[in-house]
Amino acid sequence: MLNESAYGNARREAVRYECPFEKAILSSCSGCSAARKHHIAEREAVSCDSLPAHTLCGALHDLLREKALFALKLPHSAEKLPHAKEMKIQCGGLKGLERVVTGLAEDPQMVADVKDLVSRAIEHFGDIGMLPYLEIVKSISAFEIRQRHQ
Repeated sequence: MLNESAYGNARREAVRYECPFEKAILSSCSGCSAARKHHIAEREAVSCDSLPAHTLCGALHDLLREKALFALKLPHSAEKLPHAKEMKIQCGGLKGLERVVTGLAEDPQMVADVKDLVSRAIEHFGDIGMLPYLEIVKSISAFEIRQRHQ
């Protein structure tokens, strides 16, 4: 049995900056040039190589959560969301952002590089707070997690 305390200590040693989009990267709905995967015990973790990217991605993740509360039927922003809702925010949010930045008609299958996408979004809209969140939240609402094969 895995000792959770030991795992937490090992994770803190290996992961200096936790990736705000870790679930999206581990599920392969996105990639990132600043992400590094770590294998700790029988689990995986994702860290960020870049403090500026980590800061911007953290701000984006927080705004995606805040703007999607109503769409996710949440009364307030809970500290930790259920896995499915977090996946909707991360994967749906990134795919929606890619769609609005590139002008695609529909969400892409995968976001190739989160760090690059966030940089392009800031370049295009001027600030992380100025993104068209109403459009992005549509992708969060529409995102469906793949069902496990039994």
